[in-house]
Amino acid sequence: MLKNYFHILVVLFCFFSWSVSAQDSKQQSKTQDTSIDGLSFYPNPVSNGKIYITSKSAGDKEVTIFDVLGKKVLQTILYTKELNIASISSGVYIIKIREGEATATRKLIIK
Repeated sequence: MLKNYFHILVVLFCFFSWSVSAQDSKQQSKTQDTSIDGLSFYPNPVSNGKIYITSKSAGDKEVTIFDVLGKKVLQTILYTKELNIASISSGVYIIKIREGEATATRKLIIK
């Protein structure tokens, strides 16, 4: 009899865990980055110290660049298409671009 209660408890625990994780994944999908319509940045890899960021919207863009350890190496508001990154050392970075409520995260390589 005790064995049956144990099995019922295990089944209930598994169901509850699955239910909670399903709700968490729905919540995470609501908080993930939303795409910026028509976003492109070039060149990538960068060798001349400048990148150009464009999208369908002409709005200002908040640009943040992180190294692979997550340390912020640059944060600025971009009012034009051109961003000077000559002060950043060669390596692999993550670039986060925010335009209004939409954000996008991409890999950036600087040679």
